[in-house]
Amino acid sequence: MSEPSSASSGSGYTDQTATDSETPSPWRRFLRTETGSAAVLLAGVLAAFVWANIGPASYETFWQTRFSLRIGSGGGAHGVSLELRSWVNSGLMTVFFFVVGLEARREFDMGELRERRRVALPVIAGLSGMLVPIAIYLAINAGHGSEHGWGAAMSTDTAFALGTLALLGARLPAGLRAFVLSIAVVDDFVALAVIAVAYSGHVRPTALLVAVGTVAAIFALSALRVRQGLVYAALTAVGWVALLKSGVDPVVIGLAVGLLTYAYPAARGDLERASGLFRRFREQPTPEFERSARLGLASAISPNERLQRMYHPWSSYVIVPLFALANAGIRLSPGELSRAFTSPVTLGILCGFVAGKPVAILGASWLASRFSGGRLRAPVGWGAVAAGGTSAGVGFTVSLLIATLAFDDVRLEEAKIGTVSGVLASFVTTWAVTTVIGLLPRQRRNRALLGTTEAVIDLAVPVDPDRDKVRGPREAPVTMVEYGDFECPYCGQAEPVIRALLAGFGDVRYVWRHLPLTDVHPLAQVAAEAAEAAANQGAFWPMHDLLLDHQGELRPADLHRYAAELGLDLERFEHDVRKHRGAGRIAEDVDSADLSGVSGTPTFFINGRRHRGAYDIDHLSAAVRAARQRASLARRD
Repeated sequence: MSEPSSASSGSGYTDQTATDSETPSPWRRFLRTETGSAAVLLAGVLAAFVWANIGPASYETFWQTRFSLRIGSGGGAHGVSLELRSWVNSGLMTVFFFVVGLEARREFDMGELRERRRVALPVIAGLSGMLVPIAIYLAINAGHGSEHGWGAAMSTDTAFALGTLALLGARLPAGLRAFVLSIAVVDDFVALAVIAVAYSGHVRPTALLVAVGTVAAIFALSALRVRQGLVYAALTAVGWVALLKSGVDPVVIGLAVGLLTYAYPAARGDLERASGLFRRFREQPTPEFERSARLGLASAISPNERLQRMYHPWSSYVIVPLFALANAGIRLSPGELSRAFTSPVTLGILCGFVAGKPVAILGASWLASRFSGGRLRAPVGWGAVAAGGTSAGVGFTVSLLIATLAFDDVRLEEAKIGTVSGVLASFVTTWAVTTVIGLLPRQRRNRALLGTTEAVIDLAVPVDPDRDKVRGPREAPVTMVEYGDFECPYCGQAEPVIRALLAGFGDVRYVWRHLPLTDVHPLAQVAAEAAEAAANQGAFWPMHDLLLDHQGELRPADLHRYAAELGLDLERFEHDVRKHRGAGRIAEDVDSADLSGVSGTPTFFINGRRHRGAYDIDHLSAAVRAARQRASLARRD
């Protein structure tokens, strides 16, 4: 079957009118930043290697330099004094775990995990992927006096794991990244609990109660929808200092605050209110109206997404590479390497990650599916789960963090060598798994990669061929729904792409649903009613094409001219438009858009799943091919 060429592909096919800030989606932005930062993280590791081997004395001297923040003077001064390495590990890494908490909450509120039954499998796989490596580490280190370092062998590094998947992205389904990230979030959450319980010093109850009180205050303010960022920042700073004074590693508060930050899609009412505030500023560009417009735009987006956009790049491109620079400095020599690879610490960490992680994740996922009767299934095929397990076998950030808490001197160096060696081994094993999958026959390869799990359905109102406007085969394996606005320039930009797609794929049906954004497009409603009036005479699609081809000419006289060109009964057409006969039908489409969380145009759904990303021919074709493969596998089952 022929498929459309990429002639219409372009980087501009990402815009929306009255966007809900999800094109590209926060999830895809998160993945892109995490995978892109893997290169910067690797540069930090290499820089630490070079520095530690060229000038080991200067490396340690620099990171052991103390830096103090104090308030007051003399005997009444209060503050914090830490080495630079501790400021990175306990201070800046709090921001890293805050970002992890934000993404976990977003997925729980709006993403794959909003179907609560889908939470169970990442939790089971994540816990198993920690317990099995711990068991391997303890088995290798039993009787060597190094058993207390078990925590260094358990936690996946998100940036490196997603970076590995990005390098092999053409071979693996997109859903695998979401699955691995969900497992990594479970890892981080449990790892922080382990740090707080097993690797913290003597706990001081009074300071710990102060920290708990600040978290409770943040929870209360969040529940009341208080949006003053300085208040949250001040409370978090107090909680951080309290945890530090209590003897508990203060990075814990970052994850806690992130998990308390709500995520929700932008409501159409909020967007319309923001449009109104912007129009007031456009008419009267005063400082007062500028401030109200800015605050209105910000309030239309959830705090979770705004904070992710603000802190995630800093976390991925600055903080984590700086952590690598501060902690990955390993002095390498033939003698040290030979000693390390006979050390139970190095071997325990390396075997725990490289062997324990993939076996545990794949085995736990299979057992959960088996014993749940198929109710708990991975969102991808078993071959992809195996690749995800091997990519999750890379431990760096949390592994090094725990290693610095558990060991020092020679054993710390051995733990670092084991961790870094695991990064390389994880990439090699993931590459090997994907290569083997690529050698399978096409049908078996598709099943191994995609599996048969039902996707989360985002489209609230299913397509009804007797009611919806359908172009293409009535019964087709792939259905594409577009919520559009005839005056929206981005819908006009997408239209030739849709036509090329339908011409190239013979088994796709296309559905148009109205979403006139009257706050920004004053003629969109009457254009939609004209299309419905034409539909009453069996000419919806010819009118649809004319309206999108002439988006700058949608006044009543123009609509009358189009009706005449199509040979419609003009008296009936005018009567239907004047009496708003199509308004009820349009309102039904708008209601279905609200139920599906749609607030901007164009928005596409493919087989009920929201398409997040560009709508050029390449991206839409790839989404259609993936949907067709899933539909084919589902029919065989």
